[in-house]
Amino acid sequence: MINSGGHISVIGAGTMGNGIAHVFAQNGFKVAIVDVSLTQLDKAIANISKNFDRQIAKGAATEEQKKNALGNISVYSKISEGVTDAELVVEAATENTELKLNIFEEIDRNAPKNAILASNTSSISITKIAKATHRDDKVIGMHFMNPVPVMKLVEVINGYATSKEVTSTIVELSKQLGKTPCVVNDYPGFIANRILMPMINEAIYSLYEGVAGVEEIDTVMKLGMAHPMGPLQLADFIGLDVCLSILNVLHDGFGNPKYAPCPLLVNMVTAGKHGIKSSEGFYVYAAGSKELIVSARFK
Repeated sequence: MINSGGHISVIGAGTMGNGIAHVFAQNGFKVAIVDVSLTQLDKAIANISKNFDRQIAKGAATEEQKKNALGNISVYSKISEGVTDAELVVEAATENTELKLNIFEEIDRNAPKNAILASNTSSISITKIAKATHRDDKVIGMHFMNPVPVMKLVEVINGYATSKEVTSTIVELSKQLGKTPCVVNDYPGFIANRILMPMINEAIYSLYEGVAGVEEIDTVMKLGMAHPMGPLQLADFIGLDVCLSILNVLHDGFGNPKYAPCPLLVNMVTAGKHGIKSSEGFYVYAAGSKELIVSARFK
């Protein structure tokens, strides 16, 4: 069992990494964030502080909790320095198979032998990741949803060799964070993206084939299906490059043409239109005083 006060290392200081660090630190864990970029580490701490300020404004956290949580976080630029005390390492790097395998090899060399190694991957095989280590039984998927401090789900993915004890530990740990864990098995896309990405892809096909416009497609799904966000805006939020990568994993993994990414998605990613992070996707995003101003790109 890993309890509050335990040592957690998070690899990657991007949006998911700093969100994961936030929830662990808020719940009393000692968190080491590791990223090769010192600039990214500085941004991560700033983002965690800003997200706490949002929670405080909503009455979901206090200034004292913010102070304590930030005091629980330390930063490192080398994996070899940031995982030495870890009871759990959560990898939250870019969704790139080769990169993740290299990271897990390095984590395995430097983390304590009894440490559990988890990946926040949304589609890459946990079994494949585990083979980059010498502890297949201690490797598991811990797929948080964005934004991590808000979203309740943790998709817990068992690799082929993941032990029942490790699964039980991660399930209980997720509950300690105030999350709802759902245990699934290691097949392409798991559950969340196996269902979500074909829906997003079909929405893109509907736009590509001229069935309806961006705002019309999103409005139908929001008002007709009670989705909080339309599939095209959600794709922008996730990142069109990430959506394309996951669809390619599904297509390669199942060999089924229903997972083939829409040519429009491929072209947009090739053109560098990745959604919010590039300021343009299916919508154009201009920085406003408090939040993003959205206007449809496709008319």
